[in-house]
Amino acid sequence: MAGAAHCSLRTKRLLLDPKFEGYKLSLEPLACYQLGLDAAVAEVKLRDDQYTLDHMRAFGMYNYLHLDSWSQDNVYYVDQFGRVMNLSVTLDTALQKPREVFRLPTDLTACDNRLCASIHFSSSTWVTLSDGTGRLYLIKSGKRGNSASEKWEIVFNEELGSPFIIAHSVSFVKSDRHSVAVLLLRVEKDELDTKGSGFHITLEWVTIAAISKEGDHQYEILKRRFLQGKSVPHYAAIEPSGDGLMIVSYKPFKFMQDEDDKLEENDDAKATNEMKVVDPLYYWQQTEDDVTVTVHIPQDITKDDIKVRFSPDNICVTLKDQPPLVEGKLYSSVDHESCTWIIRENKSLEISLIKKNEGPRWPELIVGDTRGEFIMDSSQCSEITESLMHLTSEVMNPNPEKENPPCNAQELEECDAFLEDSASLCRFDGDTLKVTHVINLGSNQYLFSVVVDPREMPCFCLRHDVDALLWQPHSDQPENMWEHIATFNALGYVQASKQDKKFMACAPDYSYAALCECLRRVFIYRQPTPLSTVLYNRKEGRQVGQVAKQLVATLEANDPILGFQATSERLFVLTTKTLFLIKVNSGN
Repeated sequence: MAGAAHCSLRTKRLLLDPKFEGYKLSLEPLACYQLGLDAAVAEVKLRDDQYTLDHMRAFGMYNYLHLDSWSQDNVYYVDQFGRVMNLSVTLDTALQKPREVFRLPTDLTACDNRLCASIHFSSSTWVTLSDGTGRLYLIKSGKRGNSASEKWEIVFNEELGSPFIIAHSVSFVKSDRHSVAVLLLRVEKDELDTKGSGFHITLEWVTIAAISKEGDHQYEILKRRFLQGKSVPHYAAIEPSGDGLMIVSYKPFKFMQDEDDKLEENDDAKATNEMKVVDPLYYWQQTEDDVTVTVHIPQDITKDDIKVRFSPDNICVTLKDQPPLVEGKLYSSVDHESCTWIIRENKSLEISLIKKNEGPRWPELIVGDTRGEFIMDSSQCSEITESLMHLTSEVMNPNPEKENPPCNAQELEECDAFLEDSASLCRFDGDTLKVTHVINLGSNQYLFSVVVDPREMPCFCLRHDVDALLWQPHSDQPENMWEHIATFNALGYVQASKQDKKFMACAPDYSYAALCECLRRVFIYRQPTPLSTVLYNRKEGRQVGQVAKQLVATLEANDPILGFQATSERLFVLTTKTLFLIKVNSGN
């Protein structure tokens, strides 16, 4: 990942609630409607040779219910006869039976090693479909949700090798040519892996484009690119423009390259190793009020050769007519009119930056720049050590009678632990096939993804301490590539205690989050809402202005839950033979 910018996710403090008091169990009834299916869902159970955790994550926990984000009252599933069935909701109390919109041409039962059929809605009129045998279909659907205009027509289909599921797809126009990019996921046997699971994960990035033949538009494969990794990605999505790819995974992915690329990669590795012995480009220190940056400059450089430009959020240092020596976005704003620079006797350039917001310490000087080295003085070390003293002791719990005893390992609950120590978020460039941005997610456990705006990339939800934070990728905004758009208070902690959970989701308007267990039970967590009556917190003796409610629905079904989707108004829950609708919010 040489040359990749190391970034960080920035939370919005205004979206956090440090005084959140937890969820109150509500006994208010939830309207629940159910539809019996004419034919069972085409569930494909894991075979004996699909025994790894990756097989379970990719196929065993597959969501068989597909929500059309372009028309959110529509859900789709594939039944055992290979029919794509649609339920379009206009009125909860007058539900129509699911209707057939498409039938797969192949006999699904004829393939022994097939996977579950998968669907992804690339746009409001384009659909990508896999039958689970290794064949990909590109379908022009017309405007969906309207039986008069919805007509699924195959415009491309091709056998692409071993069976796969569709992870994501986008429709876009580039150079006046319509294209659809699709991301296919496979778990494949790895003969060279003798110490691990014996399998690797392949992501195939396929671009299908329109071509004109004899005045007629036909579609053919323009590009096929392959990435390989050792764990099923939590999140994998193509940018709306088709120019890049974002992946959240426990273990890294890389593009499979030919021999020339491998030689180039080796050269990059050598260059990286050589760079490791180079001294830092600059050193920096900070206090609560200011930041001091020291840059070593060549002996022949004079004051007239140096140009330093300050702005509230950026800095640029140039020597003579060379490219900028130091340039980029500062971690936080400065009072640019008060910033100064001088040349020291030891031929070093010293820059003084005055912080606009006094107090908070900067973890980095320039966002994503790793060429500098932070130097902490002894007084700061002592100050930090002293501030942490209350957290350490020679004795496990020296004051057991104290109201808030020191934290120790025994206070950690089992639900706070999760299998993967650290995941990473990587952005790949579609032209260079290299990683351009990396975020180490650390202990920020991945929870689920949701489409808030179908024209944007899917959002992903991560655990931050006890909360669950929702992040919206913006591939076209390099300065704000991942935006914190919503917070579900304490959901990170709450979901960890649900050991039987299978799926998680949230409403596109963030009004609630929900999770379901493998059988029957669905838990709904509403955002805090103002109270109509007066409620007091007796422990603190103050009035409570709003409350967050937890609701529980128990489905009348003995079959396992196979699909789970949330819209702003309702939850859709799919079992083997029944589709349930739970009304969560009333419509406008």
